[in-house]
Amino acid sequence: MTREFRQAVLFTLVSMTLVGVYHVVLWGVGRAAFPAQAEGSLIRHSNGAIVGSRLIAQKFAKPEYFQPRPSGVDYNAASTGGTNYGPSNPDHLKAVQERLDAFVKQEGLSAGEVPSEMVTASGAGLDPHIPPSAANLQARRVAEARGVTIERVHELVRAHTERPTFGFLGRARVNVLELNLALDESLGPAASSSP
Repeated sequence: MTREFRQAVLFTLVSMTLVGVYHVVLWGVGRAAFPAQAEGSLIRHSNGAIVGSRLIAQKFAKPEYFQPRPSGVDYNAASTGGTNYGPSNPDHLKAVQERLDAFVKQEGLSAGEVPSEMVTASGAGLDPHIPPSAANLQARRVAEARGVTIERVHELVRAHTERPTFGFLGRARVNVLELNLALDESLGPAASSSP
């Protein structure tokens, strides 16, 4: 019995050491090689204050800011997830139609011009990116609200367009939070408030 007990204790200590060392090594490599990602890809204001993460969408409702994809979880990072509605679910269809109507009215477009990303929530409900075409559709509204030319806003969209990963994986995309912060930094804070 003593022999089995010693083996059990030895096995437990060896297992805890191996598992613990493995995690500490991974943590150390992550902190050394990828410090920004290890901290959560945080975005800081010019004064050093944390304003969000480049991985998590935030809600922007004011006309002087670009708006992200809709969120199935109301941009609550604590409860990420989609709505789990299928494409033919009546509740899903109703929500998409309401979003489409609102986007068409707000941007002064026809329904056929609206990219699907602006009326459907992503699987996680917190996708921080929109396609450059969706950003350009919002440029007129943002320019008018800020009193600048639409060309200046298009320049900022182009400057903040991320190319596909490795040039071929995925699509071009614009991080909405980073673009909105760039608006405030380049054009000055909007009259009402900053993001």
